[in-house]
Amino acid sequence: MLIYKIFRAEEWAAMQTQGRTDGAPVDVADGFVHLSTAAQLPVTLAKHFAAETDLILLACESDALGDALHWEPSRGGDLFPHLYRPLSMDDLLWTRPIRRDANGHVTGPLE
Repeated sequence: MLIYKIFRAEEWAAMQTQGRTDGAPVDVADGFVHLSTAAQLPVTLAKHFAAETDLILLACESDALGDALHWEPSRGGDLFPHLYRPLSMDDLLWTRPIRRDANGHVTGPLE
């Protein structure tokens, strides 16, 4: 199953330079990289990135992340994927910009 990370342009640039990342400031503070499923992604965008532009969507295969990936309850008890190690460029299947239109963020097709 594909799971997703949303990065601001500067966070994505830093990951590209370093080849890996401990995540955004919230990830570093929480001790894991926050990820979302396709179903969770619209709410994550609306809740944490509502007014933001220059966002990048990163896709990973959940099974490939191994034992470092934990599914833990969050919003409303829904299980969210949390990665307890740095996210590396090798973990990524693809990336693409998240556009904005009159209706909000546009991620393109998922899964």
